Amino acid sequence: MRLATLRDGTADGRLILVSPDGGHYAFAPFATLQQAVEDWASAAPALRAISDFPAKLDVTQLAAPLPRAWQWLDGSAYESHGDLMQKVFGMDPVETDRPLMYQGVSDRFYGPYDDVKFPDEELGIDFEGEFGVIVDAVPMGVTPQQAMEHIRLIVQINDWSLRALAGPEMKTGFGWIQAKPPCSMAPFAITPDELGDGWRNGRVCIDLLVDWNGDRFGAANGEPMGYGFHELAAHAARTRDLAAGTVIGSGTVSNANFREVGSSCIAERRGIEIVDEGAARTPFMSFGDRVRMEGRGPGGRSPFGILEQRIVKG
Repeated sequence: MRLATLRDGTADGRLILVSPDGGHYAFAPFATLQQAVEDWASAAPALRAISDFPAKLDVTQLAAPLPRAWQWLDGSAYESHGDLMQKVFGMDPVETDRPLMYQGVSDRFYGPYDDVKFPDEELGIDFEGEFGVIVDAVPMGVTPQQAMEHIRLIVQINDWSLRALAGPEMKTGFGWIQAKPPCSMAPFAITPDELGDGWRNGRVCIDLLVDWNGDRFGAANGEPMGYGFHELAAHAARTRDLAAGTVIGSGTVSNANFREVGSSCIAERRGIEIVDEGAARTPFMSFGDRVRMEGRGPGGRSPFGILEQRIVKG
């Protein structure tokens, strides 16, 4: 199933079920995605029973599939990205057998075609292409195997970052506030079966195509996560229950051969330049720039739809 949220003037929008061809929709029997995830045992069969899609879909009228959430937890599950950033910044390796994760702002997720406002170009505006999952209620203390059964939907995310602010905030020893504004989501939240063989071991095993101002910037594959989403969910639930509708991100999709496949964020490209050439030459984003992201599945299919946004001065 592919689910989306139609703007209707409310904060949470109206939940719709998208047709298999992606061109039409039907209203869901639950008003919002949050309501559906909270009662997934009833929602899933009711949604799967829908076979008539009478309305033509205009994707520009879509909000994020989950316009706001109880919780947004972002991991850093790609070792190639983490190792490069540590090398660039001269940081000691993080000696831990646990996933890296922080809790970010969740009261708003930008829609797939929203302009995104920032106050100043000098803040180091960067995109970060990720995959994520939406879980139902996860009990405290679950195992990774148990957590897998609570992954209900998969999403594609642009985790906006302000690099000039990230370093100073990291040095405080507390979490990010100013450096991590709201994220964006691609149009469709999908059930894992939509990916077919592209969903393996709790990982989204498809390419994430990233274009910046019309030029291909990266095409990394989502498979080589050091921890799968089920393991990230179990880590987050070690000492607390996770509310239904919690969103968990993978961190920047990255591959060890990033010099060949490209990157999912500018910071990684700049890091490669520092290592290879001694200095970064790729700038961060400027007002008016556009970024486009598309998860590309088997047969060239776009299961999440396309996320394409412009940054503007706020």
